Amino acid sequence: MTQSVKRGESLGAQVAQVLRKRIVRGELARGARITEEALAEEFSVSRGPIRDALTQLSFEKLVEVQRPRGVYIVGLTPDDVEQLYSLRGALEQLALAQAMRVEDESRWAAMAATVDRMASAADAGDHAAFVAADLEFHSQIYALADHPRLEGAWSQYLPTFAALLEVTINHDNDLHESSDDHVTLMKVMRTGTPEQASAVLTAHLDGARDRMLSEISTRS
Repeated sequence: MTQSVKRGESLGAQVAQVLRKRIVRGELARGARITEEALAEEFSVSRGPIRDALTQLSFEKLVEVQRPRGVYIVGLTPDDVEQLYSLRGALEQLALAQAMRVEDESRWAAMAATVDRMASAADAGDHAAFVAADLEFHSQIYALADHPRLEGAWSQYLPTFAALLEVTINHDNDLHESSDDHVTLMKVMRTGTPEQASAVLTAHLDGARDRMLSEISTRS
């Protein structure tokens, strides 16, 4: 079956996004072999965008490129999940500490609006909208940190965490608890101590990690 892509966007990024989701969801099994030729045919693109996509996924440790033999799915092991969330925790704790120094009320408006979107998505049971708002919320922490290199590191791994979130959020039939968690985190960032905010963030990320580990454990 041919997979369509949008010509107005980076073809390599689009291919990488589709393959990343398949890998994180377990639709492409660890050790499975894929080829540039088959992918180019499926997506109806040249090999250039396919190579771009595979290079990105190789950076994310989701595939291993073994030319000329082919490309092999690395997938996600429990250790991979632990590494990803420990990395995110380290990055986000630093961003959190930096962001809490911001006193300009207007700079927090975007995060407050995102929290409102999450609440609306929770009310509607709209998982896709909730995922988008969730990722935007966390991106706002990095934006408030005023640390371009830190924000750049988050941006590199954002596609991976987006795919992970799309899996873990499906464990939540009711999105209100997760929405409330973000309200709590924003409030403690504004009025709490750094230690309190750090503890709330740790619990939040640990919960996401545990849900992903639970998902992987159910796969054959």
